[in-house]
Amino acid sequence: MPYIAHVKQDDNDHWLPPHSLEDHLNDVARLTQSLLAGDSASWGELAGRWHDLGKYQFSFQKYLRDNSGYERENAHLEDPTSKHGRVTHSTAGAVHAVNVLGPGFGHFLAYIIAGHHAGLPDWSGGKGALSYRLGDDGQSEYQQSLVAEVPAAILAGHKPNLPSPASDSEACALWIRMLFSALVDADFIDTEAYMQPEQTVQRQGQLSLSQLQDRFVTYMSALQQGSDATELNTIRNEIYRTCLSAAQSSPGIFSLTVPTGGGKSLSSLGFALEHARVHGKRRIIYAIPFTSIIEQNAKVFRRALGDDADAVLEHHSNLDVPPNKENNRSRLAAENWEAPLIVTTNVQLFESLHASRSSRCRKLHNLRDAVIVLDEAQQLPRDFHAPIVRVMKQLSMHFGVTWLLCTATQPDLSTQKEAVSDRTLLDGFEQVTEICADPIKLAQQLKRVEVEMPEPDAQTSWSELAEQIAAQACVLAIVSTRRQARELFQLLPDDGHNLHLSAQMCAEHRSVVLAEINKRLEQRSKGNSRPLRVISTQLVEAGVDVDFPVVYRAMAGLDSIAQSAGRCNREGKMTELGRVVVFNPPELPPVGFLRQAQQATMGMLKSGLLHDPLSPAAFTQYFQRLNLLGERDRHGINDLLTPKLDKSTGAPMLQLRTAAEKFRLIDNSGVAVIVPYLQMREIAESPVYLWLKKLEADASQKWVYRKLQRYTITLPDSFVRQLHQAGMVREVAGQWLVEEGSYDPCYGVVPPNSLLSAEGSIC
Repeated sequence: MPYIAHVKQDDNDHWLPPHSLEDHLNDVARLTQSLLAGDSASWGELAGRWHDLGKYQFSFQKYLRDNSGYERENAHLEDPTSKHGRVTHSTAGAVHAVNVLGPGFGHFLAYIIAGHHAGLPDWSGGKGALSYRLGDDGQSEYQQSLVAEVPAAILAGHKPNLPSPASDSEACALWIRMLFSALVDADFIDTEAYMQPEQTVQRQGQLSLSQLQDRFVTYMSALQQGSDATELNTIRNEIYRTCLSAAQSSPGIFSLTVPTGGGKSLSSLGFALEHARVHGKRRIIYAIPFTSIIEQNAKVFRRALGDDADAVLEHHSNLDVPPNKENNRSRLAAENWEAPLIVTTNVQLFESLHASRSSRCRKLHNLRDAVIVLDEAQQLPRDFHAPIVRVMKQLSMHFGVTWLLCTATQPDLSTQKEAVSDRTLLDGFEQVTEICADPIKLAQQLKRVEVEMPEPDAQTSWSELAEQIAAQACVLAIVSTRRQARELFQLLPDDGHNLHLSAQMCAEHRSVVLAEINKRLEQRSKGNSRPLRVISTQLVEAGVDVDFPVVYRAMAGLDSIAQSAGRCNREGKMTELGRVVVFNPPELPPVGFLRQAQQATMGMLKSGLLHDPLSPAAFTQYFQRLNLLGERDRHGINDLLTPKLDKSTGAPMLQLRTAAEKFRLIDNSGVAVIVPYLQMREIAESPVYLWLKKLEADASQKWVYRKLQRYTITLPDSFVRQLHQAGMVREVAGQWLVEEGSYDPCYGVVPPNSLLSAEGSIC
């Protein structure tokens, strides 16, 4: 009987010819090698050849052939908590790597091979740790595997040359993740070719970056020729030309400091496409802080690049499958970013770069030789600056990544030391190339608003604020929490002229409201006098394309105030400057970063440093103050990922899983729930029900997840559990679904205040 890697039944429950183990090992080895570059490729080949060595065990082969233990295609997955008696198989190859390559070098591959199903392990800390798994149980699995007739070519190997990141203590953990990513992707692709050959066919025929650039150049040429010869358009065109010129520069780390309204999105994409062409980059990643504006940016890019299904890949983090719900089909459905242009979130990008799960890490090797644009870079969480900056530097130094930090309010990511002790608080960027030569001059040229700061001790009640807003013909008001937005909205006159925005509304719902806002703004520009009042949380700040004559903003961090100002007189078409009114609300922002940001702004206000709140100099002062109010590596991520030598074994000790668990850009990021939003009331049923039925039939259908992304919101896990107990949500196809009557057509999902903390109600 041949040794088997995978088994599968057809639609009629008939067993198909099995997937040969030897073929699988050799094919994964070749594919892993092809996904890597330089000396790393040889390490990848060994990892691929040895990753499933444990499947040669008699117990595993018997398990696959035993009808009572088949579990169809999920039989080869490992789950230590499973009650089905699955046979572990990923440790034998890890032991073999240490035996063949020796201590240290072999342990690099041991981390990767041992984790290719269950995720990258820690070195120490319980039975899941690598040090434990390489002990008696691992040795037993290894010996049982060698009892089989394992081909000598599978077992052979010698230590390849060590690539530069492997010998760099700051880059070693990233290099391991890159190898791990290539192995996981190769394993998934080869498994998919057997399990779902139709999916493999669908991977063919993607557009190239050069094709996208041709389309982009044509689009920009037509856009510039068709635009009015205004001063604003002249400035935008000059910024675009400057970006194309800067793209000729050597790869590295760049910044683009342009005030709102300067056309950053298209200019930064132009830089990325041209830089990729000049320097042979493989793909472009466009990372955005909030899911609320992914759809908007992707729409802008599709308008420029075409509506082909594969021209722009949107990848949110909302519907990542939880570890305890993964199966083979959901793992195959994980995105590997094999696309020319990916629009994603900071959470998806940076949490993946620090992840341990195989499905989350799968995409990482495709970051090699990429151009990554960080839109609204000031939104990078301060508590994670140190690990974020380290991984950015290492990707640039060792893996050919060019970064572009794009914002009107550049954060301070330079090296920072404590004044008294000289202790390094942030080992920051040594050199960042600013594309625009004179950001201060540019800020003056693009000034479109006047910011009215309050007296430090003045306070405005919600009822007073509602009266001021009701007196405006066209106004946007931005507050700090969803509860505040709802309360303020309810204080306005119920005359049909008010609209509400928050992240308790799904993306499809928000898009409908934003479309209505822009329609009314357009009508007003043509003489319609119907009032428009919008109450929103801060989700509207980060690049949402609206243009109001008056904006009210609750006191906040100076960067948030600047982003709010970007929603005022955005196109510069008013005959006078737009009006931004900052007010002190009756309650402070939630404890934590938002409160500290507000305090930093108030400190500057009391010190008389905000005569020109939107100047680059004010932002520099603000970020310096803000950064001193907290830590830059609050959870000690960099220490967990810096290898220490285990003197007894010679192994590099890394706490990869613990680091992944601690690296959460959003505290209590919560659980994605799907909502049955109906845009058209005459439609009988929300489309989410049909899509969930398709997922129940086949959980690997990526297009279904992409559709559902627009119908999700994120809620705290504890709140979802209480909603479930109250019968307001139920589980369908492994996803939480809000019952139809629990979704409000104005506010979205409205939790009782007693269940949702202030911190959990932001946005």
